[in-house]
Amino acid sequence: MISTPIRKLTMARAISEGIAQEMERDPSVMVWGEDVGIYGGIFGATQGLFQRYGPERVMDTPISESAFIGAAIGASTEGIRPIVELMFVDFFGVAMDQIYNHLAKNHYMSGGSFRHPVVIMTAIGAGYSDAAQHSQTLYGLFAHVPGLKIVIPSNAYDAKGLMISAIRDDNPVMYFFHKGLLGLGWMPSDDLAEVHVPEDSYTVPLGQANVVAEGTDVSIITIGAMVPKALRARQKMKDEGVSAEIIDLRTLVPLDHETIINSVKKTHHAIIVDEDYRSFGMTGEIAAIIAEEALDYLEAPILRLGIPDVPIPYSRVLEHAVIPSVEKIAEAIRQSLR
Repeated sequence: MISTPIRKLTMARAISEGIAQEMERDPSVMVWGEDVGIYGGIFGATQGLFQRYGPERVMDTPISESAFIGAAIGASTEGIRPIVELMFVDFFGVAMDQIYNHLAKNHYMSGGSFRHPVVIMTAIGAGYSDAAQHSQTLYGLFAHVPGLKIVIPSNAYDAKGLMISAIRDDNPVMYFFHKGLLGLGWMPSDDLAEVHVPEDSYTVPLGQANVVAEGTDVSIITIGAMVPKALRARQKMKDEGVSAEIIDLRTLVPLDHETIINSVKKTHHAIIVDEDYRSFGMTGEIAAIIAEEALDYLEAPILRLGIPDVPIPYSRVLEHAVIPSVEKIAEAIRQSLR
């Protein structure tokens, strides 16, 4: 029996590899955005693509987000499959009309005549003192709009497989990568995100959550950069005799109701952890789903951890005070089981 060698990649390298393999397979796949070419993207998600596929398929754009996202919408109706990088999720305000009034709705409003196989990828997350306009998460804003699929990987294996699935999908997909998981030189990744990634092309289905750790006492439902923190909190509570189950949603839209509900029915306790704002976001939506579909199974109130209703502070101390931490997750587990 020949064993497959372990090949650990950073999330940034896994994303760029997935894009490269799809560009090789399908000549209609193109990449454009700010600094995605020679520079390889400020977060490394397009590294090596310009050198391999040239300026006609990997194009640096002017700093005009509404223009290049609008161009992607138009190109996608003519058979192109654009991947567009907009540096920070915080900057999407200047292109919101293009996204939620056109990209999300044109297929429906045209009676199915138009389709938009567009992937918009962007960086999310706090933790490195970049203040209130470069540190938000905000995927809840887009999950609220019908017509958009929402992807948030937590590790390199999922990052590659979810990117390939997103590119092949005929619907618009928004792909959010957390800066603290990418493996950047100036912002080291959580080592739980750097995992084995097969060299071959593969897909991770959109809408299929992953039970990354099984448990019997409490369900922790989370996504993105909160997954490694939840796993560390699980280990901490294991030493206290508690068995926590960790669910990585992987996508918000489609959302895997079945995995969430089955877990809560097993453990009878639910904690939802998110780096987006707590109010009107993912934590509230999932809490409502659990209350509607598994209320009779609960032995304690549903607990929610998220960013409080404040701008992300520049101060490192204050910034880390508002972000859910390993200790805050562990304390929530203790509270749920009291």
